[in-house]
Amino acid sequence: MTFAQASLLAILAATIILFIWGRWRHDVVAVAALLAAVAAGLVEPDAAFNGLGHPAVVTVACILILSAALQASGAVDWLSSVAVPRKAGPTLTIAALSGLAALLSAFMNNVGALALLMPVAIPVAARLGLAPGRVLMPLAFGSILGGMTTLIGTPPNLIVSGFRAQAGGADSFAMFDFAPVGVAVALSGLALMALGWRLVPERKVSGAEGFAAGAYLTEARVPEGAKAAGMSLRAIEEALKASEAQVLGLLRDERRIAAPHLSREVQAGDILVIEAEPEALTAALADLGLKLEEDVRAGDDASNENPPEPDSPAAALQSPDVVLAEYVVRPRAEIAGLSARGIRLRHHFGVNLLAISRRGVRSTARLNTMALREGDMLLLQGSPETMAEFAQRFGLVPLAQRSLRLPDARRAALVGGVMLASIAGAAFGLVPAAIAFAAGVLAVVALGQVPVRRLYDAVDWPVIVLLAALLPVAEAMATTGAADLVANALLAPVAPYGPVAALALVLVVTMTLSDFMNNAGTAAVMCPVAIGTASQLGVATDPFLMAVAIGASCAFLTPIGHQNNTLILGPGGFRFSDYWRLGLPLELLVVAVAMPALLLFWPL
Repeated sequence: MTFAQASLLAILAATIILFIWGRWRHDVVAVAALLAAVAAGLVEPDAAFNGLGHPAVVTVACILILSAALQASGAVDWLSSVAVPRKAGPTLTIAALSGLAALLSAFMNNVGALALLMPVAIPVAARLGLAPGRVLMPLAFGSILGGMTTLIGTPPNLIVSGFRAQAGGADSFAMFDFAPVGVAVALSGLALMALGWRLVPERKVSGAEGFAAGAYLTEARVPEGAKAAGMSLRAIEEALKASEAQVLGLLRDERRIAAPHLSREVQAGDILVIEAEPEALTAALADLGLKLEEDVRAGDDASNENPPEPDSPAAALQSPDVVLAEYVVRPRAEIAGLSARGIRLRHHFGVNLLAISRRGVRSTARLNTMALREGDMLLLQGSPETMAEFAQRFGLVPLAQRSLRLPDARRAALVGGVMLASIAGAAFGLVPAAIAFAAGVLAVVALGQVPVRRLYDAVDWPVIVLLAALLPVAEAMATTGAADLVANALLAPVAPYGPVAALALVLVVTMTLSDFMNNAGTAAVMCPVAIGTASQLGVATDPFLMAVAIGASCAFLTPIGHQNNTLILGPGGFRFSDYWRLGLPLELLVVAVAMPALLLFWPL
């Protein structure tokens, strides 16, 4: 092993460990890996940022913009109303929803497809008498399966295609080269989920006007003359028993009293930290005469000497149109890591944060200072318009049924036509995929379907940076021989069993990595290994690259393997260990279907 190989493998190992640890965001880890490779002399400084111009990176960015335009047109709302049966039972309904998610994900961003269908799926679950998670997990998995069927369906496919072009001078994979194996795997997976949705743990959830994942943590003030004033905490807990709520803490004069004794007397002006379901929360507040802390603050703002300006966002909270709604923080949302106080939520946006639900975690921080996390569920108060605008800006997904929005037929036709033209241009080889979809973005802007000022809002920049940073590192794996070294290590235990066993091993290793780290990062790491393995065996590289594409798209065992798994964690009420119950049979099925399909359509 040379120094260059040892250095690169050490950087790669550290990168994978940091990905799995999850303390730092994936794009930050990827940039750190790139800079470490440059410092070690493994990547030339002049070539360090060549990944930003890589066709796969450009194509991913353009697809995200076109997907956002397609969503805004209302075409997906119409499609979901047509495709989801209104009177069918659970099996047919789940099959239709997950099938629609797979179809959408083949041509648009996976997370976008799931976010569009979640507000449809949750009321459907209520109508069927099912726990929301039993509909949401097949929906999320279906959107992941659909992405593997086309070149543009998911970033790993674009990465694999790029490596094919670099490996042996062959052309990149075409638009539907992934379809023969991908469709076979996706259809079998959809069938399993339609029949096996009962494998999903039934987590009982409830919510007023919504669909909360467990109890919310909120703050309630004891006003003068309230029934709770003068009561002991023991007496208050007894009063809350009927509502299945409990007091977790007490704040007095802005000071938290940790683990207050049950005999402590509650005074007017105290703030109680209460954990309760939304419906129970309403009853608890009414019985004890408590007021939500955010409502008290809003009232103070309105009555003080400097009330909000009449046209200010904060003044909108005095409007009779104010409602409550529940949202979930989507992966990589702009609001993740921020607090309500930090962004001055009420004053700048006219929205109150009334409660937070965080599965399995009880924070000791004040509600308005809690740093929000991916998967958190938020109970917000404000006008429908201000909350919708706030949710769109900061990356929140509504959990209640969306307001009726009639699709704009002309707009949907324009954006749909541009999308189809871009797909056709790439599919028939008229122009490279990056050019086809860049032209599509230019067309929707020229047609006025995407405002120029919002052009880049839809781009998932952490994914773009991740891809751009890891591609030079992955290229260094090939040039230093590190990929061949890893390939030899993988081949050692399966060498006696031939290339078929090696192909299965590459598929399984890629799937395992993808369960714990970003799928694009997994593909970038495993492509050089797959090419090296095929080279060592003297067989075609295409089946091994296809195995990487399939494996990188099959993260079903954990909530951190794919953004869609994280997105349903809160609304489904799931625990970390819930995913494998449906995910493990699904991954075993993927291997069972993908292996013969790979050998049939991509012979060794």
